[in-house]
Amino acid sequence: MSSYLIIGASSGIGKWLSQHLAVEGHTVFGTWNGHEPESTSVVRFQKFNATDESFNTEFLPDKLDGLVYCPGTISLKPFARIKPQEFADDLQVQLIGAVKVIQAVLPKLKASSSASVVLFSTVAVQNGFNFHTLVSASKGAVEGFTKALAAELAPIVRVNAIAPSITDTPLAGALLNSEEKRNANAQRHPMKRIGSAQDIGELAAFLLSEKSGWITGQIIHADGGMSTIR
Repeated sequence: MSSYLIIGASSGIGKWLSQHLAVEGHTVFGTWNGHEPESTSVVRFQKFNATDESFNTEFLPDKLDGLVYCPGTISLKPFARIKPQEFADDLQVQLIGAVKVIQAVLPKLKASSSASVVLFSTVAVQNGFNFHTLVSASKGAVEGFTKALAAELAPIVRVNAIAPSITDTPLAGALLNSEEKRNANAQRHPMKRIGSAQDIGELAAFLLSEKSGWITGQIIHADGGMSTIR
């Protein structure tokens, strides 16, 4: 069995994924910030804020087989109303936090024979959507980072990113807080439904596993067909 680190393991996709991996018999280490983990959780938790200066690795083993970085933000508003500092703050959570964690645990990943890193982008990077400049800018940086890091760490560590459309998690709560909004968002997708934490978590689990051993440097779209079907 493998050892995995899930950053943001107490909510949404990270919570589903960490529980899924633990049930499969893997050892799962996780961090939490805004959502305190349940007392019955089988995940070994440590508190971590993605805007912190450093990441404490003392609770981790010497070898990690995979890392998933889940923290993110969704702030949609007209470009003219966004202050430049908000772009910097968003980048801090979406990218810089991931950089700090990966750099801190890289020796542990390199100690594995089949390590995998999974990051998250968004369908909004490939498709131009109104009011998405903030999230598209930071997630666009994540996509470029994913490909460059995959090149640098191959063949020792694989690096991929998942680019979902709107997913039914607490992060998207403000966009799905009424039946009208849920229906409208569902109808925008060729599959006529909103994504679930399981939809995305299953893909992340695959990218962590040796079943995806020949996949690296990819931005994989799990978006109900939104990025390609018209």
